[in-house]
Amino acid sequence: MSLYWGASRTIQAISRVLWRARATGVEHVPLDGPLIVACNHVSYLDPPVMGSFCPRQIHFMAKKQLFDIPVLGAAIRAVGAYPVDREGTPTAAIKRSVEVLRAGGCIGIFPEGTRNLEGDVEARQGVALLASLGKAPVVPACIVGSNHARSMGKIKVAFGTPLRLPPDRKATRDDLAKFTDDVMSAIRALAENIGGNS
Repeated sequence: MSLYWGASRTIQAISRVLWRARATGVEHVPLDGPLIVACNHVSYLDPPVMGSFCPRQIHFMAKKQLFDIPVLGAAIRAVGAYPVDREGTPTAAIKRSVEVLRAGGCIGIFPEGTRNLEGDVEARQGVALLASLGKAPVVPACIVGSNHARSMGKIKVAFGTPLRLPPDRKATRDDLAKFTDDVMSAIRALAENIGGNS
């Protein structure tokens, strides 16, 4: 068993015990081919918990400062995470994302770019851009309850039906903007269905 899957199963087991975590819609996640999982973001627990319920290994983009933290930096790099510079140019992160997708891998993205506790952070178009460059479908995902983990509240995870850009032509700016809105609408709908807000 790889380090990723060993860590994933351990995290899922802990999540089920501590927060009664459960996931729905796992059957919507394609098991092969390039894929983007786009999720809301309310807690630092979101990547490991949501990722532990996904049947694909997810390569997460993480802010570069996390890689400078002893132990944590080495750990997240070991399970496939890669840095993005939020203050500078995202070129390296975009390049790495496209490489993963073109190799048939799966990447995880939080479209708002940061934790969004109040639901008022506008989504960026990075998910749509990467879907276009990597020719990948996007599975909307949602996690609720992770921001109340300290009080041992229940955590719920949901995965939705894959969304795709028009396959027969190059995506326009309008296509990317609409696709971003569609992804965020799907994430909000999942949140409503499982009893929370994105």
